[in-house]
Amino acid sequence: MKNKYVNDSLSTVQWFVFLLANAVALPIVIGGIFQLSLEQISTLMQRTFFVVGISSFIQGWLGHKYPIADGPAGSWVSIFVILGNLALIQGQDYMHTLQILEGGLIVAGLFLFVLGATGLVYRLQFLFTPLVAGSFLFILALQLSGVLLKGMLGLQGTNAQPDYVAALLSLFIFGLVIFLSIKGRGWIKSYAVLIGIGLGWGLFALFGKVEPTFSAATSILTFPQVFAWGAPRFDLGIVITALLFTFLLVSNTIAAISAVRQVVPVVSKVERTALSRGIWTGGISHILAALFSTIGVVPLPASAGFMQLTGHKRIRPFLIACLLLTVIALIPSVVNGLALLPGPVASAALLATFVQIIGIALQSMLREQLDHRRLTILGITLLVSIGLMFLPATVFQNLPSTLQYICSNGLLVGTLIAILLEQMWKHEQETAGVGG
Repeated sequence: MKNKYVNDSLSTVQWFVFLLANAVALPIVIGGIFQLSLEQISTLMQRTFFVVGISSFIQGWLGHKYPIADGPAGSWVSIFVILGNLALIQGQDYMHTLQILEGGLIVAGLFLFVLGATGLVYRLQFLFTPLVAGSFLFILALQLSGVLLKGMLGLQGTNAQPDYVAALLSLFIFGLVIFLSIKGRGWIKSYAVLIGIGLGWGLFALFGKVEPTFSAATSILTFPQVFAWGAPRFDLGIVITALLFTFLLVSNTIAAISAVRQVVPVVSKVERTALSRGIWTGGISHILAALFSTIGVVPLPASAGFMQLTGHKRIRPFLIACLLLTVIALIPSVVNGLALLPGPVASAALLATFVQIIGIALQSMLREQLDHRRLTILGITLLVSIGLMFLPATVFQNLPSTLQYICSNGLLVGTLIAILLEQMWKHEQETAGVGG
């Protein structure tokens, strides 16, 4: 009994650290893009922790009911980056842009809720074949690898020059987490991520790389501010983009659930309605993200990689960790302390989990034979989507705003290409069957 209590406690701590690591880096990135003050970044981080904790708990309790961490969506980050760069180029007010993004989150949230609550998502499920799901995971891992590698180099916020000491320490942590997850035994293997983050934080402190970033808390408890960026705004461009973007969010949820099912033993009772519950709950999560002015959160496929690394697959420690993060988000002094977790350390630990995601993506693609048709679809999808990631932000600035949002997003374009080609280019035997 004592060992079980200790294991559950350590599992809860590691889930908490995983939730924290996923939530801590991207607010700093967004704060730098939108030129937010240190105090604004601190409160954005508080709101992000709060929404991530509540959303993850609701999903694990009422939604898909798997231990899948919610976190700021890399796909939404790309939209924030695109609009932030657009505002900079056109000399627009950043707060006005953030209010438009709040409106987009609300539109996407409402659409997700309707799709899940009415069961319409099952009529769309045929679109998300193993090839589409695998392509989505593969592109997502590659897209976020750029963000995480920048984080490991210390290129976060306003930092334009790499920090080579931080980079070397981060590479060491990245390699250590992978090594312990493969060669470690017993509890060492199970807590590879926790060990890596703890040791990395200590090394960064030893080398003087941990500096107080945020102001001291003025109160013991603070509830996150509602609509901190102002009242949401709606324009035709963000509404159309949000509706199209919903297909990407559905694909994200399907990919996350599919990836975790490859790791966690499937319970048939949970499996039957997991998708619809996960989708309508995701709608609530998006509305919460808009309400508390933060980045849209989604189920993270990287949770499957985390579970493969650590072996932690039970729901109870996960739910406790979610509640712990939610409560801690109300204590500014603790948030400010947790926010001192070096971004490069968090990035290195998360990148290690994406090694597993690449493997899960390939397994998904290989669930069906990669014949000439599927290989061609995969090749086109990867070439176009990855190619878009290398284009400068100014390439699409003369297009209408809706097309800018779409064309600049390699993950969205790649997923749409994979879906369209899968549906339009049928197998020869299928075509022959229809003709006969």
